[in-house]
Amino acid sequence: MAFDRLIENIVKTQNPSVVGLDPKLDYVPEYIKEKKFKKYGKTLKGAAKAIWEFNKTIIDEIHDICPAIKPQAAYYEMYGYEGVKTLYKTIQYAKEKGMFVMTDGKRNDIGATMEAYTKAHLGTVDIGESKVEPFGADALTVNGYLGTDGISPLLNVCRDTDKGIYVLVKTSNPSSGELQDMKLADGRTVYEAMGDMCEKWGSDAIGKYGYSDVGAVVGATYPEMLTELRQRLPHTMFLVPGYGAQGGGAEGLKGGFDKNGLGAIVNSSRAVMCAYKKEGCDERDFAKAARREAIRMRDDITQHISL
Repeated sequence: MAFDRLIENIVKTQNPSVVGLDPKLDYVPEYIKEKKFKKYGKTLKGAAKAIWEFNKTIIDEIHDICPAIKPQAAYYEMYGYEGVKTLYKTIQYAKEKGMFVMTDGKRNDIGATMEAYTKAHLGTVDIGESKVEPFGADALTVNGYLGTDGISPLLNVCRDTDKGIYVLVKTSNPSSGELQDMKLADGRTVYEAMGDMCEKWGSDAIGKYGYSDVGAVVGATYPEMLTELRQRLPHTMFLVPGYGAQGGGAEGLKGGFDKNGLGAIVNSSRAVMCAYKKEGCDERDFAKAARREAIRMRDDITQHISL
């Protein structure tokens, strides 16, 4: 089970947090950009090469203290095919270092199209007699608002290839309540109904720690709902965005964890990647600064839970 592997990484590192590698070119230190632009020009390739060095150096610094990374696909796609190549290299490198990798793609479709997304990000494609893994992430964020038709193509692949998904349930953005907090005819909110569907979709595959291969995205910015959903969804692993930059505090996160301090992993992206800017340290120390921020985040969260 994919989330068994993630939980074991969390226990090993004593760290229930994931670093979001969502790199804008502005986040990359000038000396790296200058070096790559000199070699490749101010091109998509130059930008992608700079981002790759940035990612690789951060992974080298944090892989022993962080259980996972979460690259957001959009930040690579905006640099075209060269950026997508960097996404692939980032996924593979982090896995080589023993990290769990969740691609934040929020994919959403039905039928053959969803099958194609599934094969691309979590499964394999047939090329002649060979089976080839296009990206090879361990998990993928998905949008469940097309209902079961959009999730079913993922489930068999998850179980055949030891992968997982995180379904958007209660997101961290300010306007999420416009739809997700609406009441249905049976009295449930939309987000509660989506959470219940996650429990149902994952019910056929429960791992040894009690969690299925169908997780949920539940924002740190809504701690009361995070706590409520933890009780409601006992077999659903949570991916918790919104810590730090979006205003979610560590104390409010504790309700998202179970009695063993498991069941959730908290994301931080910009705060880690740009820690060197906040510190005002030498830009060549950017990866060490990322490590310091990752440790600070770990300690901030774990003071409120017991792993």
